[in-house]
Amino acid sequence: MSKQRKRSVTNYSKSNMSSKEYQSFAKSKEPPRNILKNCLMAFFIGGAICTIGQGVTELYMYFFKMTSEEASNPTVATLILVAVILTSLGVYDKFAQFAGAGSAVPVTGFANSMASAAIEHRSEGLVLGVGSNMFKLAGAVIVFGTVAAFFVGIAYIVLGIGGH
Repeated sequence: MSKQRKRSVTNYSKSNMSSKEYQSFAKSKEPPRNILKNCLMAFFIGGAICTIGQGVTELYMYFFKMTSEEASNPTVATLILVAVILTSLGVYDKFAQFAGAGSAVPVTGFANSMASAAIEHRSEGLVLGVGSNMFKLAGAVIVFGTVAAFFVGIAYIVLGIGGH
């Protein structure tokens, strides 16, 4: 690095600035975000993933003579399997960089988050690495879903609209 470059980096180090000055400096260096483009990308990419999922459901219904309800579980399993394979090959992360939030919302994003954590920590062993770290991000989703399902079930019982 040149002396001029070192000096400019040193002049802007966090230790020479107050917290507010540093935040202002960091914000001025952020690239501008195109919110409309990001929202449209998320909408269309997420919709495309869901459309692919619907296509997989239709294939299960056609080739295996399943009903829509019967085909839903293998469809989810297929999408999860494809997402995990693409994550392990490093393809899903590149796709997610392009797609943004659209790739995070469907079940494939959840599978990617779990597989990424497992792959990242595999060198630490199966139990302490893969087993404990793959649920760090996904754990909150699982807990929220379980608690929400519990309260919805209680509401169904109290309101008398659940069961047969």
